[in-house]
Amino acid sequence: MSKGRAAGMSTSRRRKATAEAEFDVGARLREIREAHGLSQRELAERARAPHGQISMIERNHSSPSVASLRKILSGIPMTMAEFFESEPSPRRAAQVFFTPAELIDLTSRLSHQGALSLRQVGDARTHNLQILHEVYEPGADTGASMLEHEASEGGIVVSGEIEITVGTESRILKAGDAFIFNSRRPHRFRNLSDRPAVLISACSPPYL
Repeated sequence: MSKGRAAGMSTSRRRKATAEAEFDVGARLREIREAHGLSQRELAERARAPHGQISMIERNHSSPSVASLRKILSGIPMTMAEFFESEPSPRRAAQVFFTPAELIDLTSRLSHQGALSLRQVGDARTHNLQILHEVYEPGADTGASMLEHEASEGGIVVSGEIEITVGTESRILKAGDAFIFNSRRPHRFRNLSDRPAVLISACSPPYL
């Protein structure tokens, strides 16, 4: 790799890191809640989430997991893509092909979620289908609060190993293994191994 290319990649990474650091999850949640005319308590009741949790997140005293943030946003309702993209690209709904850089980042701005990367292909709401490229670093976890929503989802493990729990069933899947289930059953994804796990998944209707 040339020095110029390496420097360019380094600059790109620094810009991305700066943009992520500047995103204020607490302020964004408060802005959205107030725009919908909801008090913290009203949002908590609608989302069936602890009132104190919303208060802690808005004051940036707590960083939500993927599961807890999505649960809170369900009370608005709003997807995580909409939460992190205040100005979505107008051409994405009609876009057919995507480069890796054009996938929508759903997780890196959650401060403790660096070990978990969820990137969405295109406009999930327009197509009523959410396709994700998922990377779980060792120890990554969607959260002890199990995901549960109205949808069906499935996927295939591309590399590594991932533990998937659905209801009372739990199994460690390896490269080439696949899964599909009714998303109304409580579920959780976590990497208990010492190497990254990569998945491609689909969910309809979209949830995250």
